[in-house]
Amino acid sequence: MPFTPLHMGPALLVKSVAQTGFSLTVFGWSQIVMDIQPLVVLLTQEGDLHGISHTLLGALVLGLLAALTGKYLSEWGLIVIKWRRYLPIRWKTAFISAYIGTFSHVFFDSIMHVDVSPFAPFSAVNPLHGWWSISTLHWVCVITGAVGAVMCVGREWWAQRKRTSAS
Repeated sequence: MPFTPLHMGPALLVKSVAQTGFSLTVFGWSQIVMDIQPLVVLLTQEGDLHGISHTLLGALVLGLLAALTGKYLSEWGLIVIKWRRYLPIRWKTAFISAYIGTFSHVFFDSIMHVDVSPFAPFSAVNPLHGWWSISTLHWVCVITGAVGAVMCVGREWWAQRKRTSAS
């Protein structure tokens, strides 16, 4: 993906269905964690752009890191923006969200980027590359994001309406 935010599209759809069983902020943090290595390569011009971080093993390790740090960062962020009703983020939710984030990142980037080797170090083959066109991949992310956003906003509106009528 050219921009990490495109990875958030499918996550919005997952959030709209899973609700408190999925943390959009932990997922988002996992996307940032996944793209630190490519950012370093872009800045230093040294190394493989989509190296070890964009493998299934990399996703496993970075998912652990993203869950352990993302839970606390996300809870702090929710406190800062005064959305305390979403606290606390359960550890199970943090790990599920982080791992959906890291493994979906490898999946989507494997489709788009020829230099991703998801099964490294065991195989350099990328059977997913070109599975969908880049345009299709982008549209899948945009459409799932739009549908998920509408569902999340609708659910929030409905919950607010119920809270207002109950008081």
